[in-house]
Amino acid sequence: MSLNEGVRQRQQPLLDSLEQIVRFETPSTDKAAVDRLVSHLREQCSRLGGTVEEHPQSDWGDLSVVSWPGSQDSDGQMLIMTHIDTVWPVGTIERLPWSVDGDIARGPGVFDMKASVAMMLEAIRLIQEKQLIHRPIKWLINTEEEMGSPVSRSLIEELARESEIVLCLEPPVPPKGALKTSRKGVGMFTLNVTGKASHAGADPTSGVSAIQELANQVQYLHSLTDHDLGTTVNVGVVKGGTRRNVIAAEAEALIDLRVVTKTEAEKAVEAIMGCRASLPGATVSVEGGLNRPPMERTEAIAAAFQRTRQIGLELGLELEEASTGGASDGNFTAAVGTTTIDGLGCPGDGGHADHEHILISGLVERTALLTALISEL
Repeated sequence: MSLNEGVRQRQQPLLDSLEQIVRFETPSTDKAAVDRLVSHLREQCSRLGGTVEEHPQSDWGDLSVVSWPGSQDSDGQMLIMTHIDTVWPVGTIERLPWSVDGDIARGPGVFDMKASVAMMLEAIRLIQEKQLIHRPIKWLINTEEEMGSPVSRSLIEELARESEIVLCLEPPVPPKGALKTSRKGVGMFTLNVTGKASHAGADPTSGVSAIQELANQVQYLHSLTDHDLGTTVNVGVVKGGTRRNVIAAEAEALIDLRVVTKTEAEKAVEAIMGCRASLPGATVSVEGGLNRPPMERTEAIAAAFQRTRQIGLELGLELEEASTGGASDGNFTAAVGTTTIDGLGCPGDGGHADHEHILISGLVERTALLTALISEL
């Protein structure tokens, strides 16, 4: 029996598993809620013969690394990465309930990326059932990826350095479900401006407007965008001042940076951190830096994609590759030099949006693909 047929016969249990995972609501900032799914998945992995390594956290959901030993004479370690945290608050399941309509399954977090978790559990079950040869496997179950992986980054990088290849099960690129062979790096910054307050009508010359200085800084920051290089700088949030008739003494801006290459990242970070006040009497300071380095399309990543594409063709899949401006934990693993294939999750659309959904046919196909990749890459 082919892998495709084996998964297709297991479609309903696979959907049941996914429904159960979706019903565990897991907003990144709700540790208790996230840990309930952590406990469920640890139990499932133990039943599948995995050795669970626990990494307790004080502020975020507890991290897990699950290991399965490789087959005899197998190659070096494979790292597989998922995250279970979502952007959806507890209670969203009442407004956006789990539902199945034809080839569409809906629910908060189903596309980004709880379908991937169900896929991984089923892939391990298939590998054991069919006694497929595979490398040593480590599965990282992250709990704060949507927040930038503040505590898991060091663990991710350590696991990547120990591994020969990384499969990141983030959602693929709609509408064709393309895999991700490059991702932009992401920088996050806060710019603070201090001026001098005074009465806007009675004593306007004594004041120094932090808002005016902020406006000057916003113009400068947006001038750093270079679409030809793929570098974008966006001031997404601004705030400042106290009253309409008071010259503002303080103002703040939140800045987003996206870059394609490490070289451009270094230049852009230096330019942002180098912001200086233009108004006499105003001061400007910047905090932050590069949160995730770029995932650059190396020769090794290109070769791994071609091998993945070949395996996909054997399963009847026409896989494409794409670049994306969004970042993932795959940025970290690629940056330390480990060959990384990203976007191996389930086709669908609507991540972080009310129309979030997956294709059930895609769930079956990508589960078969994941099983084959674990066995053959």
